[in-house]
Amino acid sequence: MARKPGVSKSDAPKEDSGSDASAKGEDFKYIVRIVNTDINGEETLLVGLTSIKGIGLRSAQAITKITGLDPRTKMGTFDDQTISKLEEIILGFAEHVPPWMMNRKKDLESGEDIHLVGVDIDMAHRDDINRLKMIRCYRGIRHEQGQKVRGQRTKANGRTGLQMGVIRKKGVPGQATQSSKR
Repeated sequence: MARKPGVSKSDAPKEDSGSDASAKGEDFKYIVRIVNTDINGEETLLVGLTSIKGIGLRSAQAITKITGLDPRTKMGTFDDQTISKLEEIILGFAEHVPPWMMNRKKDLESGEDIHLVGVDIDMAHRDDINRLKMIRCYRGIRHEQGQKVRGQRTKANGRTGLQMGVIRKKGVPGQATQSSKR
Protein backbone atom coordinates (compact mmCIF):
# COMPACT_ATOMS: atom_id res chain seq x y z
CA MET A 1 0.00 0.00 0.00
CA ALA A 2 1.52 3.28 -1.11
CA ARG A 3 1.60 6.19 1.28
CA LYS A 4 0.85 9.74 0.40
CA PRO A 5 3.65 12.22 0.90
CA GLY A 6 3.44 13.95 4.28
CA VAL A 7 1.37 11.18 5.89
CA SER A 8 3.10 9.28 8.65
CA LYS A 9 2.90 5.52 9.04
CA SER A 10 0.61 5.78 12.09
CA ASP A 11 -1.87 8.02 10.19
CA ALA A 12 -2.15 5.59 7.28
CA PRO A 13 -5.39 3.60 7.12
CA LYS A 14 -5.10 0.19 8.71
CA GLU A 15 -6.25 -3.00 7.09
CA ASP A 16 -8.79 -5.13 8.94
CA SER A 17 -6.97 -8.05 10.54
CA GLY A 18 -10.06 -10.22 10.57
CA SER A 19 -12.30 -11.29 13.41
CA ASP A 20 -11.15 -11.24 17.03
CA ALA A 21 -11.72 -15.00 17.37
CA SER A 22 -9.34 -15.89 14.55
CA ALA A 23 -6.58 -13.83 16.16
CA LYS A 24 -6.92 -15.74 19.43
CA GLY A 25 -7.30 -19.16 17.87
CA GLU A 26 -10.09 -21.69 17.86
CA ASP A 27 -9.12 -23.30 21.16
CA PHE A 28 -9.28 -20.02 23.13
CA LYS A 29 -11.43 -20.35 26.26
CA TYR A 30 -13.33 -17.23 27.29
CA ILE A 31 -14.09 -18.65 30.74
CA VAL A 32 -11.57 -20.79 32.62
CA ARG A 33 -12.66 -22.68 35.74
CA ILE A 34 -10.06 -23.19 38.46
CA VAL A 35 -10.86 -24.17 42.08
CA ASN A 36 -14.63 -23.65 41.58
CA THR A 37 -14.06 -20.09 40.35
CA ASP A 38 -14.85 -18.79 36.88
CA ILE A 39 -12.00 -16.67 35.54
CA ASN A 40 -12.21 -14.38 32.52
CA GLY A 41 -10.07 -15.95 29.77
CA GLU A 42 -9.00 -12.56 28.42
CA GLU A 43 -7.16 -11.66 31.64
CA THR A 44 -3.48 -12.38 32.10
CA LEU A 45 -2.40 -15.30 34.26
CA LEU A 46 -1.29 -13.03 37.10
CA VAL A 47 -4.54 -11.02 37.22
CA GLY A 48 -6.72 -14.08 36.61
CA LEU A 49 -5.27 -15.97 39.57
CA THR A 50 -6.00 -13.04 41.89
CA SER A 51 -9.72 -13.41 41.16
CA ILE A 52 -9.64 -16.70 43.11
CA LYS A 53 -10.51 -16.06 46.75
CA GLY A 54 -7.46 -16.61 48.94
CA ILE A 55 -4.91 -15.78 46.25
CA GLY A 56 -3.53 -12.27 46.15
CA LEU A 57 -0.95 -10.72 43.89
CA ARG A 58 1.97 -12.05 45.89
CA SER A 59 0.59 -15.60 45.91
CA ALA A 60 -0.17 -15.40 42.20
CA GLN A 61 3.44 -14.40 41.51
CA ALA A 62 4.67 -17.36 43.55
CA ILE A 63 2.37 -19.74 41.63
CA THR A 64 3.62 -18.48 38.27
CA LYS A 65 7.23 -18.98 39.39
CA ILE A 66 6.49 -22.51 40.65
CA THR A 67 4.75 -23.53 37.41
CA GLY A 68 7.24 -21.73 35.19
CA LEU A 69 4.49 -20.09 33.11
CA ASP A 70 4.67 -16.58 31.73
CA PRO A 71 2.50 -14.30 33.92
CA ARG A 72 1.58 -12.12 30.91
CA THR A 73 -0.10 -14.84 28.85
CA LYS A 74 -3.88 -14.83 28.62
CA MET A 75 -5.77 -17.35 30.74
CA GLY A 76 -7.82 -18.55 27.77
CA THR A 77 -4.78 -19.77 25.84
CA PHE A 78 -3.89 -22.54 28.30
CA ASP A 79 -4.89 -26.11 27.50
CA ASP A 80 -6.67 -28.42 29.95
CA GLN A 81 -3.45 -30.09 31.06
CA THR A 82 -1.87 -26.75 32.05
CA ILE A 83 -5.04 -25.68 33.86
CA SER A 84 -5.10 -28.93 35.86
CA LYS A 85 -1.41 -28.40 36.70
CA LEU A 86 -2.25 -24.88 37.93
CA GLU A 87 -5.10 -26.23 40.04
CA GLU A 88 -2.82 -28.86 41.64
CA ILE A 89 -0.25 -26.18 42.51
CA ILE A 90 -2.97 -23.92 44.01
CA LEU A 91 -4.44 -26.73 46.12
CA GLY A 92 -0.96 -27.78 47.28
CA PHE A 93 0.23 -24.20 47.75
CA ALA A 94 1.27 -24.78 51.38
CA GLU A 95 3.90 -27.33 50.32
CA HIS A 96 5.67 -24.89 47.99
CA VAL A 97 5.84 -21.66 50.01
CA PRO A 98 7.21 -20.62 53.41
CA PRO A 99 4.83 -20.57 56.42
CA TRP A 100 4.63 -16.76 56.56
CA MET A 101 2.94 -16.78 53.17
CA MET A 102 0.00 -18.98 54.21
CA ASN A 103 -3.34 -17.54 55.23
CA ARG A 104 -4.14 -19.84 58.19
CA LYS A 105 -1.28 -20.41 60.58
CA LYS A 106 -1.59 -23.06 63.34
CA ASP A 107 -5.11 -24.16 62.52
CA LEU A 108 -7.09 -24.99 65.67
CA GLU A 109 -8.25 -28.39 64.43
CA SER A 110 -5.05 -29.69 62.85
CA GLY A 111 -2.38 -27.48 64.43
CA GLU A 112 -0.66 -27.08 61.06
CA ASP A 113 -0.02 -24.13 58.79
CA ILE A 114 -2.43 -24.38 55.85
CA HIS A 115 -3.50 -22.19 52.95
CA LEU A 116 -7.24 -22.03 52.23
CA VAL A 117 -8.71 -21.04 48.87
CA GLY A 118 -12.21 -20.53 47.53
CA VAL A 119 -15.22 -21.56 49.59
CA ASP A 120 -13.00 -23.08 52.29
CA ILE A 121 -12.14 -19.57 53.52
CA ASP A 122 -15.81 -18.71 54.07
CA MET A 123 -16.47 -22.00 55.83
CA ALA A 124 -13.46 -21.60 58.15
CA HIS A 125 -14.49 -18.03 58.99
CA ARG A 126 -18.05 -19.10 59.75
CA ASP A 127 -16.78 -21.99 61.91
CA ASP A 128 -14.49 -19.63 63.85
CA ILE A 129 -17.38 -17.27 64.63
CA ASN A 130 -19.64 -20.19 65.65
CA ARG A 131 -16.89 -21.49 67.97
CA LEU A 132 -16.66 -18.06 69.62
CA LYS A 133 -20.44 -18.04 70.09
CA MET A 134 -20.45 -21.56 71.58
CA ILE A 135 -17.77 -20.84 74.19
CA ARG A 136 -19.65 -17.62 75.09
CA CYS A 137 -16.60 -15.37 74.99
CA TYR A 138 -16.97 -11.59 74.69
CA ARG A 139 -16.35 -11.56 70.94
CA GLY A 140 -18.87 -14.34 70.40
CA ILE A 141 -21.54 -12.51 72.37
CA ARG A 142 -20.90 -9.30 70.39
CA HIS A 143 -21.25 -11.30 67.16
CA GLU A 144 -24.58 -12.73 68.36
CA GLN A 145 -25.89 -9.27 69.22
CA GLY A 146 -24.75 -7.84 65.91
CA GLN A 147 -22.62 -5.18 67.61
CA LYS A 148 -19.07 -4.02 67.02
CA VAL A 149 -16.55 -6.69 68.00
CA ARG A 150 -13.14 -5.02 67.96
CA GLY A 151 -13.60 -2.34 70.60
CA GLN A 152 -14.96 0.46 68.43
CA ARG A 153 -17.18 3.14 69.94
CA THR A 154 -20.91 2.59 69.49
CA LYS A 155 -22.50 5.76 70.92
CA ALA A 156 -22.58 7.74 67.70
CA ASN A 157 -21.54 5.20 65.07
CA GLY A 158 -23.06 2.03 63.66
CA ARG A 159 -26.67 2.94 64.36
CA THR A 160 -28.39 0.71 61.86
CA GLY A 161 -32.14 0.23 61.82
CA LEU A 162 -32.98 3.31 63.90
CA GLN A 163 -34.78 6.45 62.78
CA MET A 164 -32.41 9.37 62.46
CA GLY A 165 -33.01 13.10 62.71
CA VAL A 166 -35.46 15.30 64.53
CA ILE A 167 -39.17 14.50 64.45
CA ARG A 168 -41.40 17.57 64.14
CA LYS A 169 -44.54 17.69 66.24
CA LYS A 170 -47.74 17.87 64.26
CA GLY A 171 -50.28 20.49 65.28
CA VAL A 172 -53.78 19.69 66.46
CA PRO A 173 -56.16 19.44 63.50
CA GLY A 174 -58.39 22.47 63.04
CA GLN A 175 -56.08 24.88 64.86
CA ALA A 176 -53.73 27.28 63.16
CA THR A 177 -50.07 27.41 64.11
CA GLN A 178 -48.28 30.57 65.34
CA SER A 179 -46.71 31.38 61.95
CA SER A 180 -50.01 31.18 60.03
CA LYS A 181 -51.88 33.57 62.40
CA ARG A 182 -49.98 36.65 61.17
